[in-house]
Order: sequence, then C-alpha cells, then structure tokens
Amino acid sequence: MRPSRSHGFTLLEVLGALALLALLLVGVYSGVRTAIHAVRSGEAAIGRMDEVRSAQQFLRTELAQARAVPMSRTDKGDPIYFTGDAHEMRFVAPLPGYLGKLGPQLQQLKLVSNGKGTSRLEASFALMPPDGSAPHALGDPEVLVDGIRDGSFSYRAPDTQEKPGDWSDKWDATRVMPRIVRIALTLDGNSAWPQLDAPLRVDPSAMQGQATDLLQGLQRRNTP
Repeated sequence: MRPSRSHGFTLLEVLGALALLALLLVGVYSGVRTAIHAVRSGEAAIGRMDEVRSAQQFLRTELAQARAVPMSRTDKGDPIYFTGDAHEMRFVAPLPGYLGKLGPQLQQLKLVSNGKGTSRLEASFALMPPDGSAPHALGDPEVLVDGIRDGSFSYRAPDTQEKPGDWSDKWDATRVMPRIVRIALTLDGNSAWPQLDAPLRVDPSAMQGQATDLLQGLQRRNTP
C-alpha cells in the first residue's frame, strides 16, 4: 500500500490569506487612527473653549476694575484715563491675586499679527511708580487668544438724560471713560467667541473738581 501524504496549502491560498489579513489590519489601523483623531480634535476643542473662557473672564474682570488714574495728561493738563481704537486700548487697573499687590498697572490690549495669516490678542502690563515717572514694563506681552481671523474693539459713551450713549470704534475723550467696552472676535476654525460687553464701574466725570479720588483708598497720583 502507498503511504498517505498530507496535503499543505497552495501558494494561492497563502497569498489569499495574507491579503485578507492585510485588509483586516488596514481596517483596524483606520479605526484606531480615526479614534485618535477624534480624541485629539475633542481635546483641542476643549482646550480652545478653556482659552476663550479664561480670556473672557480676565478681560471682563480687568475692565470692570479699571481705575480713574491718569495715564498721562494733555497739553492743557487734562487727565487721560482711557484711550482706545479698533485694535488697541490702554487703561489702568490692578492685576488679580498676588500680582495685584504691585498696585495699579498700565494695561494694554492689542490685536497683532501672528505671522500665520491670523492675529492674536495680547495683553501688556507696566508698573506705574507712585512718583509719577514713566511706567516700567513687566515682561513680554501675554497672549490671551491666538488664531483670530478678524476682531475689533468698540466703546459706548456714558448715557445722558436724552438718550443712551453712542458706540464708537475710537475713544480719545479726556476726563471721561467709556461706559461699556465691546470686544468682538472671529476665531479661526469652528470655535466661537461670544461677544463680550464689559461694563466699566468708574465714572470720572461724576467727581470732577473734588479733592478725593474716585475709588476709596486710592491715593492721588501726580503725573507730569
């Protein structure tokens, strides 16, 4: 009797099995890559939301704490409390937390190009010496929000008995601060910037001619 011989796989069968295995691995890899991309996109979206929320909270707090401390004076000697245009504003306010112990600081908010076709919102701080000398810059500007396609600042004048204050994209009035500051930004991507209307609590015009400052405990500052 002839001995029985075991039959193996043919070359075509092996190639077919390898092809099926390759297709399976491709499917698994695609699923894993999609899951990783979804996780990273979710993390980026959450990070962007946190960035926007933190920036809005900081801006609202600092603008609400704006103080009627003269940044400078006009040629006629009138104090200048607040200046701003569509892409930059300057005012005096204390920083939150332990940084506020340094006293009122000259703050500048500015929209600048980031070199990538969009802009970023920067905040700069300068310490105002009590002797009235020039402010001392405190480090490099801090980036509050990056990736801004479009943005602008606008200012609402104080209300009068006749009508509500008008909005303007420039503020150069002396002895008066805007009633509300609006920061409108259009962010790159799918993230949204809720329009920010930040009211200022101080009205310098309400106490002009008085010897006391507008905020209790704030010493008067003489500027050249």
